[in-house]
Amino acid sequence: MTMNQPPIPATYTGADESLLVQRIYARKKEFGKKLLILAHHYQAEAVFQCADVAGDSLLLAREAAEATDAEWIVFCGVHFMAESADILTPDSKAVFLPHLDAGCPMADMATVEEVSAAWDEMGAFCAMETVIPVTYVNSSAAIKAFVGKHGGSVCTSSNAERVLAWALNKGEKMFFFPDEHLGRNSALALGVDPTQIILWKRGQVLGGNAKEDVEQARVILWDGYCEVHMEFDPVQIAAFREEFPEGKVIVHPESRYSAVSKADAYGSTEAIIKAVAESPEGSVWAVGTEVNLVKRLQLHHPGKTIKLLAPASCQCKFCKTMQLVTPAALLWLLDNLAEGRMVNQITVPEDIACDARLSLARMLET
Repeated sequence: MTMNQPPIPATYTGADESLLVQRIYARKKEFGKKLLILAHHYQAEAVFQCADVAGDSLLLAREAAEATDAEWIVFCGVHFMAESADILTPDSKAVFLPHLDAGCPMADMATVEEVSAAWDEMGAFCAMETVIPVTYVNSSAAIKAFVGKHGGSVCTSSNAERVLAWALNKGEKMFFFPDEHLGRNSALALGVDPTQIILWKRGQVLGGNAKEDVEQARVILWDGYCEVHMEFDPVQIAAFREEFPEGKVIVHPESRYSAVSKADAYGSTEAIIKAVAESPEGSVWAVGTEVNLVKRLQLHHPGKTIKLLAPASCQCKFCKTMQLVTPAALLWLLDNLAEGRMVNQITVPEDIACDARLSLARMLET
């Protein structure tokens, strides 16, 4: 999602990174408890080190909801994360995104207009009160509101299987968006028959499915995906195993099932960090996720061999929009706040936030 980021002056973008970081810490000291900086694991190290709390989407959603002292919450992540923080916090707190163009291509693959149209198509022959919508947290506030209004829940990669189990127990069908792969991997892990899982292709009548297929399906998946995690495949896993027979492979559940099924383990960013941290010294790992997290694991575990699963030729190892949040953008935002200018504030309209809050609350309760 592009929101017309104001120009950041060259005095910031052309400055030495270490100096920018020093000035960020000075602002943090000045603001004290008034400021809370949250950072996702995919942020580059220069920004990541400035955070008060770092984590995956679930952990950061909880931190935003439970923040008590902070008046300003700065989310070093992407737009949907800042929206979720604004939805979960009272009006007395303001949420900011250092760069407004830091969106999520996956989230943009499922607009509320498209999902609503698909819902109405199904409604022509399905009992929609038995269809439970579930949206991955990587989605807009409007999508979360749609899900909340129709009795569904948000999920993250940490709790997807638990939320999907809740949805399948509550209804006869589950409509999952926007990430096809997280939905499929979670449904298969829960024992759903592959023949009862169908893909709803955007822009096609009934998502490209026959009426009978939609009627018999238990899980209907939207055809969205993560550009980074789509890069991992069984060929890379086989090549790693040939070079390191004793090594272990762990991938993120946004990866294709063909990769997940060949890996030794899969899990959210927090799960990946935990698996590597708890492995013995000398362990060898191939990690299929965003490269900044892999680099951080290498830095924190020098006694272990940790490799990015994708080959060097892969061009999509970074979450490109996440990288728009730089020390320059972060300091520019903090300096503006210090001078009383509330730039880059993320505000979700209350009519959307009200329903979105329902879907997020169901996730936090599940």
